[in-house]
Order: sequence, then structure tokens, then C-alpha cells
Amino acid sequence: MHINHHGRLSDDPVLHIGFIGCGSHSFRNLYATLQFLPISLQAVCDLDIEKAQAFARQFGASAFYDDYHKMLAQGGLDAVMIVTNYDASGRPCYPKIAADCLKAGVHVWMEKPPAASVSELQVLQDLARKHDRLVVTGLKKMFFPVNVKARALMTEPDFGKAQLVSMTYPLRIPELADFQTYIHHRQKVSSVIAFLDHLCHPTALLVYLLGMPRTLHYQRSEDGAGAATFTFDSGAVAVLAMTHGAAANCGMESTIIVGQKGRRIVIENNIRLRYDRNPPYEPGTQYGSAPTYFTGTIDETSAIWEPEFSLGQLYNKGTFIQGFYNEINALVLAVLHDKPLTDGTLEQAKMVTRIFEAFVEGPEKTIIL
Repeated sequence: MHINHHGRLSDDPVLHIGFIGCGSHSFRNLYATLQFLPISLQAVCDLDIEKAQAFARQFGASAFYDDYHKMLAQGGLDAVMIVTNYDASGRPCYPKIAADCLKAGVHVWMEKPPAASVSELQVLQDLARKHDRLVVTGLKKMFFPVNVKARALMTEPDFGKAQLVSMTYPLRIPELADFQTYIHHRQKVSSVIAFLDHLCHPTALLVYLLGMPRTLHYQRSEDGAGAATFTFDSGAVAVLAMTHGAAANCGMESTIIVGQKGRRIVIENNIRLRYDRNPPYEPGTQYGSAPTYFTGTIDETSAIWEPEFSLGQLYNKGTFIQGFYNEINALVLAVLHDKPLTDGTLEQAKMVTRIFEAFVEGPEKTIIL
């Protein structure tokens, strides 16, 4: 028996997991999410054994380790969650740890950024197929409820094919020499690590909405703000404005999706979604002669979705708004209920990482992805 997300006892199947990593992000966002899922936390692991012990006590695990190999050797795990950091050269530690977990016969959930190169993820993909295990990557923009709703609206017949996606995200583009030092010379460069750490958010959303881009062209300002333009085989165009230096309050991100039929989706601050529709033409409302803007019926004008914060709902908690619940639940559903894994896949992780790698080719040129 376990407690489900309604706070009731349930005898539904439970996923037995181990957790590698006892840091601030995992404490605030991921361990705290497990209580809402059919998950039994069996063991935790961290290089700091005292921290591992404290996390085990706090979150109800019966075992704790300072070596994940020992945790895997004990057996009894269906899956392992990995939330770690970077190695001495500034590369994410996930590919090596995830590979060891797959070889031990357990499914993997790993945080972003998944890797610094596509080749590392290809090795993981081959191992996952060989051992018939699943790997979910925490590309959380694919799991935000507001983005899930936006993509659903894009499939409505009256939206038509997406023509343009415009996004803003507070990123600083490193200088070309820094990219080259990091990628070609495998040296730790803080500006590139920060870029890798955050670029996966907007690019994961692009991949989620439109698929893999065909080309990339970007420009960089003197201080690192800039813009990237992507083209897609569908004919769509996407523009990512990287707003380094902008104010960080009142919402740092926005997304606009333009359709073909007078429809537009606007996402503000990752929680507010507006679906705009041109009202139908009425006699006397042409440009220059319309006496009123109150045209169209309720079903023919804009619709707005936004969570309220007055009630103790699940949907207004950051755990749900920011997709953490949906990210982990994707693994639960795939393993326990044989649901197909469609988002947060290694294939999508490869797409996102390929976009990162492409920036080393430099600004002001068309880069084939």
C-alpha cells in the first residue's frame, strides 16, 4: 500500500527506485515530487555519506551510500534517478552514470543537460536497446502543463500549420573562442557550461512543438545577448531571443506560436496561455470604419487559461506547473503500465544536444543541423 496523489491509500503497482544525488535542486524539486507518485524510495546515494544519510532519513529510504556501484550491486531497484553535476572538464556526469545503471539492468531517469555531445547519447541509446531499458531525460519544458496545452491547441483544425514560433529566454551566448576551447580542447569554460545548462530549456520546447530544426543562424551582441533563427522542414521558422542583461522579475520567458488561419497562441511566464482568434468579418467593421471592437461571439474571440492561487490545488504547485511531476510520471507510466515514452526521450535529447554543439560553428552563418 502507498499514498497516492489524492492523499488516499492505494494498492496500485509501485516503482522501486534509487536516487543518485543529494543536492539543492533535487531536494527542492525532485525528492519533494516523489510523494505524489507510486514510487518507493529504496536508497539514496551521494559522495557525502552524511548528506546521503540525512536525505534517506528525510525522505524515507532504508539505505544510503556514497558509491552508486554499491547501491546498484544490492539489487531490488526497478529504476534509478540521477541528479548530479559536472566533471572536472565541465561535462555532465549523466552519460557515464546512466550507462552503468543500464548495464545493471535498471531503468534511468536523469536530469538535464543530458550530455555535452550527441555521441555520448548515442552510446546510451545503444545500451538502452541492448538491455531493453528506458531512459527519460528531464527536459521539463516538454512537460509544463501550459506547453502541453499549447501543443494540443496547435493540432486543432482551425489553427492550421504552425508558421512561426517566437521565444524569449534569458541566455548569454558565449564568445566563439570559449565554445572552441570547451568543445575542441575539452577544457572547463564557465560561460559555455552555463549556456549548455540552460539552452536545453528553450530548444527542448522547440523540438517539442516543431520537431528537429533543419538550420540554425545566430547573432551575438557585444555583451552576449542575441538571437537565433531556426528553419524546419515543415516550412516553419522559429526565433529565439536570448535576453541576457534583461530584468529577471515579472516573467523571464514568453512564447508566441502563429498559425495560418488567424490564430495565435501566447504563453506568458510559463503559466498563462491565451488563444487568439480573429473574429469573423461583419459588415461595417473594415479598417477605418469600425465603430466598435466588440465583434464576434464568445466562442469566436480569445480564450485564456491561468491557474488560480487561492486554493490548495495540485495544479498551482511548482512541482506541477514546472513539469517535475509529469517528467517522473512519464517513467512510471512507461515501466508500470507499458505506456509509450513520447517525451523526454534520448532521441529528443540528441536533438537538443546537437543544437548546442552547432553553436561552435560561429555566428552569422547558416549551420546545417
